[in-house]
Amino acid sequence: MTEPPPRRPFRFSSPVTGCSTKRELVDRARMLEDLGYATVTVADHFGDQLGPIATLMAVAEATTTLRIAPMVFSNDYRHPAVLAKEAATLDLLSEGRLEFGL
Repeated sequence: MTEPPPRRPFRFSSPVTGCSTKRELVDRARMLEDLGYATVTVADHFGDQLGPIATLMAVAEATTTLRIAPMVFSNDYRHPAVLAKEAATLDLLSEGRLEFGL
C-alpha cells in the first residue's frame, strides 16, 4: 500500500490591476504579502494597464515572499522562444518565485 501524498497548505493569489504608478503597485504588493497571499498575478492585455513582465519584476523586487505569476501571456503578442527567455530571466531575478503554467 502506498502512502498518500503530503498535504500542501491552501494558498491564495490576487491579481494586481488598476495600478497606474510604481507607488500604487508596490503598496498593493506589500499589502498582499502582509495579508498572507502567496502569489500575485498579472494579465497580458492591451489597454489601460502596466506591462506584465516589468510589473512582475517590480512586485518581486518590492516583496520577499510573494510568488509572481502571469495570469496569461498572449501567444499573439510574444514569440515562444522570446517568452521562454523572459520567463527564465524573471525566475532567476526573482530567486525562483516565478510560477509559470502552460
